[in-house]
Amino acid sequence: MDQNLNLYHTFYTVAKCGNISAAANQLFISQPAISKSIARLEQSLDVKLFLRSSRGVSLTAEGDLLYHRVEEALRAISLGEEAVKNAVELGIGRLSIGVSTTLCRYVLLPYLKSFAKEYPNIQVSIRCQSSYETIKALEDGSIDIGLIGETGRIGNLLFHPIAEIEDIFISTAEYMNALQAREGYDRKNPLSLANLILPDQDNLSRRYVDRYLDPGLIDENRLIEVSTMDLVIEFAKNSLGIGCVIGDFVKKELEKAELVRIETDISFPKRKIGFAYRKESSVNKSALAFLSYMKV
Repeated sequence: MDQNLNLYHTFYTVAKCGNISAAANQLFISQPAISKSIARLEQSLDVKLFLRSSRGVSLTAEGDLLYHRVEEALRAISLGEEAVKNAVELGIGRLSIGVSTTLCRYVLLPYLKSFAKEYPNIQVSIRCQSSYETIKALEDGSIDIGLIGETGRIGNLLFHPIAEIEDIFISTAEYMNALQAREGYDRKNPLSLANLILPDQDNLSRRYVDRYLDPGLIDENRLIEVSTMDLVIEFAKNSLGIGCVIGDFVKKELEKAELVRIETDISFPKRKIGFAYRKESSVNKSALAFLSYMKV
């Protein structure tokens, strides 16, 4: 576009007002300046844009054609400015959250559902990964927020707990009855003879429960390791052994008797889950909006 955008803006305002005086008032410039701008534009395009009369100005056929094109262009610019403003104020497209598959399913999704309704212009990306990978991603700045279990290995990150969780042992009545018939196990210590289903060593929950498990109870021939807690639950539901899971995540299965809680002499202290993030000065406004919405 060879002409200065101001010329087109002046042309559009005059055409919309139908009067040079009114356009001058709206643009806060003099009438001679308005007339000069219109003359420059007409000269450049080699076409007459306005018909002048005592009542004001009206568009020629060529002027009317240009008017609609300029109107579209100015509307596009306005939308662009609004988009940039929203991006700056809300950080659109810049909110990324790291979370394990299990915490995403059972904890984060309910939060996201309500947050998305409140902030429909914020695009959220989710990285499902282990909690340790989430901590590393927070430290290198590749994600904004992490939902993790409490751990002492978060360096300079901030951690805000949102809930307490408790690890329990679960299985099916079918498996426990079969184990009783086959092994005649000690009900105070069923783990000594059962298949034990645990998340693998990369899982934060596994590292936590390992602190309280007697290594003598874990027979490598009866240990089933899986990549996620969801799989621990599914393996246990299919009567493959006794699984160690977070109790809140199997409430429905316990209520429906699809799973039963297995009492042992092992007691796991409750632990916290929450949002981890860098100092507020180093996170974008979308992340701050999310943390504020979560009452963090």
